[in-house]
Amino acid sequence: MLLLSVRRVSMVLATALLVQIGSMAVIQSQPAMAAEAVDLKLDAKSAILMDAATGQILYEFNSDTALPPASMSKMMTEYLVMESVKSGKHKLDDMVPTSQYAADVIGSGDLLAFKEQVSLRDMFSAMSIYSANDASVALAEFVSGSTEEDFAKMMNEKAKQFGLSDQAHFINATGLSRADLGKYAPKELQGETMLTAKDAALIAYNLIKDYPEILETTKIPSKKFREKDKTPMINWNWMLEGNKDNTNFKKYAYPGLDGLKTGSTDDAGYCFTGTAVRNGVRLISVVMGTPKEPKRFEETRKVLDYGFNNFEKKQVLAANSEIDSLKVVNIKKGIELQVGLATQEEVSLVAKKGAAPEEFKITAAAVDESKLVAPITKGDVLGTVKVNYQGYEKTTNLIATADVVQASWFRLMFRAIGSFFSDMLAGTKS
Repeated sequence: MLLLSVRRVSMVLATALLVQIGSMAVIQSQPAMAAEAVDLKLDAKSAILMDAATGQILYEFNSDTALPPASMSKMMTEYLVMESVKSGKHKLDDMVPTSQYAADVIGSGDLLAFKEQVSLRDMFSAMSIYSANDASVALAEFVSGSTEEDFAKMMNEKAKQFGLSDQAHFINATGLSRADLGKYAPKELQGETMLTAKDAALIAYNLIKDYPEILETTKIPSKKFREKDKTPMINWNWMLEGNKDNTNFKKYAYPGLDGLKTGSTDDAGYCFTGTAVRNGVRLISVVMGTPKEPKRFEETRKVLDYGFNNFEKKQVLAANSEIDSLKVVNIKKGIELQVGLATQEEVSLVAKKGAAPEEFKITAAAVDESKLVAPITKGDVLGTVKVNYQGYEKTTNLIATADVVQASWFRLMFRAIGSFFSDMLAGTKS
């Protein structure tokens, strides 16, 4: 009878040990690194510097102040056009018609005639190299399938998806003011196109991340719109590395700079979103509201120099590496009682040059116990590890380094019996 009672108790204990309910741990969104308070003495209304790989903010000055971005808003137009091509809705060889509005629009461009048809590829080049307003309007009408105003609504929807500020607002594809549009001004969308420097940097971040091939176009110093044209379109970006031998622009040419978008109107002043890469680090800079055209490039140089001179890419954790604080986790119902853990991917971020190892805070956590149950397959996600550097946090998964086969019920029963008697003896001794 005593043996039967022990068996019954053992089965109850085994069942209790094997059945638990829980949920998978949720990885929290990453906060931005707190930018160091540095005075670069910029002659601009606002500015920001961002790492293009992680979105880390390395420097900011009035970066949350909404201002007219002028043609920098075309970065969102570029994104939506490329998104339409990637989705298969449109092709680069599609012929894009020119409406009366596109032919009439003022500002940079003046390339297209009413009813003229040009390939989407060439329209996109005109917009990205020459900041052509006529090509931008034609592309907006073509991609939306209706009007530029409908396209601007798409721009505002994408702004929400990107997590831009509540101040971010588009009324057209070009960045022109409502007064500049005249009779073509939008009827439903009110106000003016406005962005913060941080908004502009986030658009550039998403554009480069999702469509890096755009840099093959934005880095072109000049290009003929049509082969028969006598003169080429000259890129408004004087800082392109490709201008290093250009007599007019070589004093502004910046090593590694291959984009991204200029902008200027009476209301906006002179603005520029730049991007450059050195030693495997790509940075995105934005300056808004400089008083003169050369000044936007001179101030951008200050911002980029600060970034490249003071920061570097740092690998904190290698892929497939152990974390000292969580090398193994206990597994239930398995032949083995534990399994090793390793990082699924490397964790790299941009840090101040010479940053000490103790500045990188590493914390690891296993998933809920209810998920640590055999069978386990090598590569299963069993935890997470976070690296925190000055408020910026980056996360990767911890994965099983081996398979764990599920144990038979017979093995589990005797394991439970053994645990029961071990606990009982421990209680007697105490």
